[in-house]
Order: sequence, then structure tokens, then C-alpha cells
Amino acid sequence: MASKRVLWVLLLVAAAAVLFAVLKQLRESQQEAESAVQNIDDQLDALDPATRAAVVAEVASEEVERVRDRRS
Repeated sequence: MASKRVLWVLLLVAAAAVLFAVLKQLRESQQEAESAVQNIDDQLDALDPATRAAVVAEVASEEVERVRDRRS
């Protein structure tokens, strides 16, 4: 009876450890994505308005094309 309890405790501890590791990895991925977005925003902000508009238009055009390709 006690061995079953010990086994359950060990399984719960192992599950908690795995969950903790997965959550830590997700948080790190989220931080990397936020950093990349901030970097892109900073680079766009450094451009003059005409160049920034051209870059945004090009990126938007590429995204529209990518979405259209997925639908085909």
C-alpha cells in the first residue's frame, strides 16, 4: 500500500518537473519572439517615413501573396 503511494508521489513529481521544463521553454521562446519584434520595430522606427512606408508595403504584399499561395 505504501509503495503505491510512493509510486504516485514519484509520478506526480516527475509530471510536475516535465511541466515546469515545458513552461520554462515556452517562456524563453516568447521572450525571444518579443525581442525579435522589438528589434524589427526599432529598425523600422530608424527609417525615414518614405522608406518605412515602402518597407511596410513590401512586407504586406509578400504576406498577401503567401496567404494566397496557401489557399491554392
